[in-house]
Amino acid sequence: MYTGIVQATAPITGLSRTGAHTTFEIDFPPGLTEELKIGGSVAVEGVCLSATSISGSKVTFDAMLATLERTNLGALQEGGMVNLERSAKMTDENGGHVVAGHVSCAAEVVEMVTEEPRAHISFRVPPEWAKYIFVRGFLAVNGCSLTVAEQEGDVFTIYLIPETLRQTTFPRYQPGDRVNIEVDHQTMVTVDVMERTLERLLPRYLAGAAE
Repeated sequence: MYTGIVQATAPITGLSRTGAHTTFEIDFPPGLTEELKIGGSVAVEGVCLSATSISGSKVTFDAMLATLERTNLGALQEGGMVNLERSAKMTDENGGHVVAGHVSCAAEVVEMVTEEPRAHISFRVPPEWAKYIFVRGFLAVNGCSLTVAEQEGDVFTIYLIPETLRQTTFPRYQPGDRVNIEVDHQTMVTVDVMERTLERLLPRYLAGAAE
């Protein structure tokens, strides 16, 4: 479990691709590897990955083909920067929202503005995921817990405070790039249950109204 509060950005210092998976080596900032063990979970750009080796500040992770296809990890290059968050302890304060690190979809950046006072990111999600996102609802974008400010069809806009811009990889993004989206799980369950309920009850209602 994560909180959606990005703890640091870090560079990719090594990258190796094979047919089945990609191995990333990331140089963690001081202190962020404390008590991290092999197999420990870290959110990398919002994707829950397990540490496969630890050597000083250098930590490696493997991403399988299914993960690379669903997320933006397949587009990362050596020298690029990623958002990092260590998994949360049960006693930790949650200043964001409950984030699983299971990315729902990758969204296309439509507009990126980093200048105040209207710094924001707008992105387009696949149509099948738009129903789970709504104004004033929250979601994780590249692992960062954020609140939706505006919606127009399948395009959503989130405003960014200076601290978010300072602490994340967002300033590096440009229109056409992809970001990882994790919708709130409880919202997704609620929408799905309501849809199934309406599909079951609506025919009965229409049949009764026709009598």
